[in-house]
Amino acid sequence: MKKDHDLSFDDFDEAVNPRPEGCDFDVVVEEALSRRGFLGGVLAMGGFAALGGAVLPTGAKANGNRFAFDAVAASTEDSIVVPKGYKAEVVMRWADAMWSDSVAFDQDTRGTAETQARTFGDNTDGMEIFMHEGRTLMAINNEYTNRNIIWGNREEGKFANADDVEKGMLAHGVSVVEIAHDGTGWGIVIDSPFNRRITPQTEMALTGPAAGHDLLKTAADPSGTKTFGTWNNCGSGTTPWGTYLACEENFNGYFSAEDENHEVSAELKRYGISASDWGYGWATIDDRFDVAKTPNEPNRAGYVVEIDPRDPNSTPKKRTALGRFKHENAECVVNNDGRLVIYMGDDERGEFLYRYVSNGVYAAGVDTDELMENGSLYAAKFDASGKGTWLALTPENTGMTQAEICIHTRIAASKMGATTMDRPEWVTANPNSDEVYCALTNNKNRGVKTNKGGDETPVEGPNPREANKYGQIVRWKPEGGDHAAGGFDWDLYVLAGNPTVHQDDRAGSDNVNEGNMFNSPDGLAFDSNGLLWIQTDGKYSNADDFAGQGNNQMLAGDPVTGEIRRFLVGPKEAEVTGLCWSGDRRTMFVGIQHPGERGDSHWPDGGTSVPRSAIIAVTREDGGLVG
Repeated sequence: MKKDHDLSFDDFDEAVNPRPEGCDFDVVVEEALSRRGFLGGVLAMGGFAALGGAVLPTGAKANGNRFAFDAVAASTEDSIVVPKGYKAEVVMRWADAMWSDSVAFDQDTRGTAETQARTFGDNTDGMEIFMHEGRTLMAINNEYTNRNIIWGNREEGKFANADDVEKGMLAHGVSVVEIAHDGTGWGIVIDSPFNRRITPQTEMALTGPAAGHDLLKTAADPSGTKTFGTWNNCGSGTTPWGTYLACEENFNGYFSAEDENHEVSAELKRYGISASDWGYGWATIDDRFDVAKTPNEPNRAGYVVEIDPRDPNSTPKKRTALGRFKHENAECVVNNDGRLVIYMGDDERGEFLYRYVSNGVYAAGVDTDELMENGSLYAAKFDASGKGTWLALTPENTGMTQAEICIHTRIAASKMGATTMDRPEWVTANPNSDEVYCALTNNKNRGVKTNKGGDETPVEGPNPREANKYGQIVRWKPEGGDHAAGGFDWDLYVLAGNPTVHQDDRAGSDNVNEGNMFNSPDGLAFDSNGLLWIQTDGKYSNADDFAGQGNNQMLAGDPVTGEIRRFLVGPKEAEVTGLCWSGDRRTMFVGIQHPGERGDSHWPDGGTSVPRSAIIAVTREDGGLVG
């Protein structure tokens, strides 16, 4: 096995819980190539234009395109690259002060548990802006830490004592900060009454159908309704009533057992739980992370967490009705009948795409608590014909209780025969039409191995390439424009690839060329003009299959024409993830995660400084609108 620092979460899961080689599938690469021919034609015609989708604004065709920038070239520099006429500045970094008693970051020690508790968290991901009483509040996920960086003062980058472990723990969670522009740039408002750190030690409520179930009860919480903390929060979401949704993803990598041969249940294995953790050592300071001592604790993680950024004293709520899996983000749509619809992806190779539909309807000013308490979960089934169905995960269909469905959601979706996907990441809905997009980032196991539940991963439908290295973006339109409808039409907006290396389907779809090629689409967000912003978290080797693609990047796509244009390139060994806008739309905030994860970056401070994840502000030099 590689050193744990060199393993991704998915690779670690496979190393400790290997899946069988081989996969019987009915539709093989030949059909996938046929599907690619169909996709090329659809993309050439403007995608959903052929399916009655959005139309270009008046004059758009005459003006050529809707992009207000010239594309930037791929880069391998240790810096941020933006188009001419734009500038990018750092807003906040890992371990920056949030209060006047915060201790400044120490390059030599990388801080302590005490200092980390009073400073900005690490490895930013999903984030959202909330305007409140004339203030700009930002909620940001702090997904995880790079152990070799946060413990870089220790031998081999590993924790040396309990304080090291707790420091790493407290760098996780969510940071809520007030930010302001002082005339020269954006920054944290020190001592704002809204500033808050939410960590793996913060008290939270378990709500919904699973709350109080025996599988959620522990000796510390015999009621099964109260838990502590959130961690490995990936993407995000916002509700119509102005709360933040933090999404727990690779929660499994933090549990372990003193006995390395300890066997966990089959249900826990489905979620990647084992006697080995990802190197964080949390079980050494807190027994709830020891699965031999507290076997139910993993069932209390893997949810969407609702946080009110406007109330720093509020208790975050884990919404079990939205299911338990490796949540990427949560895209909320108010349906035309008033019901709340939430789209969610399970970011693991061969897992599923989900939808939640509330029983009640949303209306401004009414009690919204029950909208994420009572509703129905569905998993997506895609047909090669371009049609799809939402499969209801109900007790009648699955033979499981509603609480069990909410706790073992993957198992329920497997029972229903949902489509195994190429790692469903961010989902985003077009504000100008009824179409929805999902990034399928990559899947080296497509057509090669089953998923953790033994479900086959055939090469078909929205997953048309075997051992998929590059990823794709799938989109769908609900029947009749009704997001609660049982069916949908789908196509692929783009197949990422490298046309300079490959001539087959690995070259990508027709809207990919030498000037905009990329791999592993991850973050997705629409701006108010209906442009789709695409962020990548992929291979940055700039060699072999990825030659010429440079560092991870952010691109903008036109959903109607299919055109894609590169807007931003990140520094070395970083992921570009998280995107939101200021209230006046003149600033775009972008997250830069894990720069220098393999030791070859000193961004953002340069010189010999420790690399630090950060939020940047991108503005136009003429002060114009950005998205």
